[in-house]
Amino acid sequence: MAPGRVLVIAGSDPSGGAGLEADQKVIAAHGCYAMTATTALTAQNTLGVHGVHHVPPEFLKQQIDAVVGDIGADVIKTGMLASTATIEVVANALVEHDLKTVVVDPVMVATSGSALLPSTSLALLRSRLLPLATILTPNLPEARLLLADAGYGHIPVEKVEDLETVAKAVQSLGPKWVLIKGGHCPFTKEGEIADEAEENGGKEKEIVVDVLYGGDDKEVVKIETPYHDSRHTHGTGCSLASAIASNLAKGLDMPQAVKAACRYVEAGIKTAPGLGKGNGPLNHFHSTYTMPFAPGHFIHYLLERPDVAPVWKRYIYHPFVMAMGDGTLPLESFKGYLIQDYLYLVHFARATALGAYKSKTIEDIAASGSIVTHIFKEMQLHINYCRGFGITKEDMENCEEKEACTAYTRYVLDIGNSEDWFALQVSMAPCLLGYGAIARHLFSDPKSQKEGNVYWTWIKNYVEEDYLTAIKTGSELLERYAVLQSPARIDELAKIFIHATKMEIAFWEMYSSK
Repeated sequence: MAPGRVLVIAGSDPSGGAGLEADQKVIAAHGCYAMTATTALTAQNTLGVHGVHHVPPEFLKQQIDAVVGDIGADVIKTGMLASTATIEVVANALVEHDLKTVVVDPVMVATSGSALLPSTSLALLRSRLLPLATILTPNLPEARLLLADAGYGHIPVEKVEDLETVAKAVQSLGPKWVLIKGGHCPFTKEGEIADEAEENGGKEKEIVVDVLYGGDDKEVVKIETPYHDSRHTHGTGCSLASAIASNLAKGLDMPQAVKAACRYVEAGIKTAPGLGKGNGPLNHFHSTYTMPFAPGHFIHYLLERPDVAPVWKRYIYHPFVMAMGDGTLPLESFKGYLIQDYLYLVHFARATALGAYKSKTIEDIAASGSIVTHIFKEMQLHINYCRGFGITKEDMENCEEKEACTAYTRYVLDIGNSEDWFALQVSMAPCLLGYGAIARHLFSDPKSQKEGNVYWTWIKNYVEEDYLTAIKTGSELLERYAVLQSPARIDELAKIFIHATKMEIAFWEMYSSK
């Protein structure tokens, strides 16, 4: 399914906290596809706006035509329009392209107090753009400017109900819905306006109430959030409007879209990164995370982690393995290893079967089944090898497990019983992946002896198609589910992988000194 397409028509903020830069972050954080048409370039930061360079209206129109004519747009969001000519171009483009879902953020004044729309443009904004708006998102000062320009008298705000009055008045100017943002007039929990001078006995600022009004049923929706005494509010209006646009593009109805957007911005303020000397930006990606690996590269990432790589190297280049490759491993050590590895595979098969039991899809059950089938073939290989040494299947099964074998196998089974399905797969991965990696290394190592090496036929088994298929199946399982984990969970899984790898090393240690 294609992501929702949101075209933002607004000005650029080089500091990244507001304007197009913030809009794109918000839209991306919501899983939508962001496109832009630039109305103006600004020189600004968290301290204020230091300059504005207007994009020629005809070029703005070219941008809109190019994007809509090719990719299309599900929702349009307007921000800083900056001039009368720009408002005309945008309104004409909305009509020409029959763009129905329009979020208008009437950007007039920056958080720092800098003017971003001349007062002479208010009348055109009201007459041309507001009637095309699906939702208008003014803060209280912007709402009052629009009402004053339309000839309305001053509406005092002393309680939450007064914001409803403001919302209804603004909605009468043409937009289908209006969201009056209450950040400029925090209230007490009782719904009374908070006094700015709390230290002089005034009322405490406890909540912010945003009032949504409109729709066919003239619905009133109040969204209440805790008041946060923070200077990091640069771009809150831009971010809120873009969050609403994204939610609409994802198919939410208006009340749902607005409620979710308000919660998003609240969290962005609470987790703001604290950048800048003035009004700092929000944390636009508070509800998303970036995985430390690209999809399909979890195993590469895991093996190259600083905490995994040294342990993995000790395992892959262990003296027991290297001695097998150059043919110097004592035969009695190999025999003892074969028997313990056979006993290990019994439990490995049990763990794989447990993985099938814990699987939730028939594909994953089938994958586990194919790995069990491969384990059975590998056990048959052990039987055949040991038979050549005069050791029967019954001899192997009656042999006592060494402590390292018991510790390793019970650790894997314990992970399978106490952790989730994916943790079990990770605990078995060092064995599955490691044997293939060891065989590849020995095949390319010039010190390896192929002729006359009693172990070479054994090593070759782990580069054969059958084993490579098992690795491919197991790797695909790991990759498919790794991208569904959180970064914190990936760290937990890495610890499981490290411990299981150390258990593999302990397995080699049983016989490496003999």
